[in-house]
Amino acid sequence: MKNKILDLQKIAQNIRVLTIQMLYDIGLKYKGHPGPALSIVDIITVLYFRVMRIDPANPGWQDRDRFILSKGHACPALYAALAQKGYFDKRHLSTFRHAGSILQGHPDMKKTPGIDMTTGSLGHGLGAGVGMALAARIDKKDYHTYVLVGDGEIQEGLIWESIMAAGHYGLGNLTMIIDRNHWQSCNAVDCTIDIEPLAEKLSSFRWSVKEVDGHDFSHLTGALSRFNTSKPVAVIATTVKGKGISFMEDDNSWHQRPITDEEYKKAMAELEAGEG
Repeated sequence: MKNKILDLQKIAQNIRVLTIQMLYDIGLKYKGHPGPALSIVDIITVLYFRVMRIDPANPGWQDRDRFILSKGHACPALYAALAQKGYFDKRHLSTFRHAGSILQGHPDMKKTPGIDMTTGSLGHGLGAGVGMALAARIDKKDYHTYVLVGDGEIQEGLIWESIMAAGHYGLGNLTMIIDRNHWQSCNAVDCTIDIEPLAEKLSSFRWSVKEVDGHDFSHLTGALSRFNTSKPVAVIATTVKGKGISFMEDDNSWHQRPITDEEYKKAMAELEAGEG
């Protein structure tokens, strides 16, 4: 088990390197989203390299597990993971947000191999996930659908309609992961609209709730692995916005911001030091 955790740590570290490189390569003219991307790297790593049933050589495989990044602005982390997994060549990462690139500023299922749902307008991903979970039941398929949402996104009304529907239909083949980094674009989540007591609310909507450290690979693997349940599962993953880069961690100015030459050098030096 220890070796498996070390493997995941190395993969996550490489995904962070690729993410920072991607966000630096787009230049100072554009503002990527370093903070939101870095907070979900460990979650993405566990899903794509330990938990989900997928085949990079066959992205449209009907029996694959589905993943929806509802907080689509965090897509650099997902793109880095997909490239690392082999869905497309890593050379595409340097074309992020370029005209004609397969990697747009938000996930596009018609352009990027491995993307199961186009997202970007917050609040819509979970509804799509409910639809996929219902489709699996109707088609008698055993694939699982995972949806990653932001904690600020939880303020959206459509999210709660989807939560209510999933509980009503008992969608045990659906897992929602909440990136609980406590920040949204302009302020702290709880100062904008307080979403607590989150676990109690979800339980009252007939969800099975798990609260985990969103950077602990063992906890994440246990919480996200398949198991038999008659209820949809909500994993509240406590994370640090900007995780992995000391000067970005828990600093909301990095929600959307370009990376300068000096910041890039400093970030890469930290990540390279962490590889040892």
